[in-house]
Amino acid sequence: MAKKVKTKIKLQVIGGQANPAPPVGTALGPHGLNIMDFCTAFNEKTKDQMGTKLPVIITVYEDRTFDFIMKKSPAAELIKKEINLKKGSGSSKKEKVAKMTKEQLRKVAEAKMDDLNANSIEQAMKIIAGTARSMGVEVEK
Repeated sequence: MAKKVKTKIKLQVIGGQANPAPPVGTALGPHGLNIMDFCTAFNEKTKDQMGTKLPVIITVYEDRTFDFIMKKSPAAELIKKEINLKKGSGSSKKEKVAKMTKEQLRKVAEAKMDDLNANSIEQAMKIIAGTARSMGVEVEK
């Protein structure tokens, strides 16, 4: 018999660095989960992605057990990593902070493809290009 789902929690946690402090503790505590169990399991699974912000969806069951699914890093994080950018522009329309080649765009789109609502790599590239533009990153035509 399937376990009864109590709730789902969405968080963004730094790979390999989950700890009971907020946001993890404050999100899991009210549901009666063992926070250290989650932190240990998450850190073990993400030790190869140390320092990368990772979205995670935690399914909490009524018997206070849980499992979690990790998604790819947010598109903005992947773009910043690909072009070695510290942070995006505050006013993306006026101030451009970097340029991105088609190859870099394709690489980010391929990495994020599983999480995107796109049927082809070209559609995925358009989605990523939109994110890049909103960060003040120019994408070459």
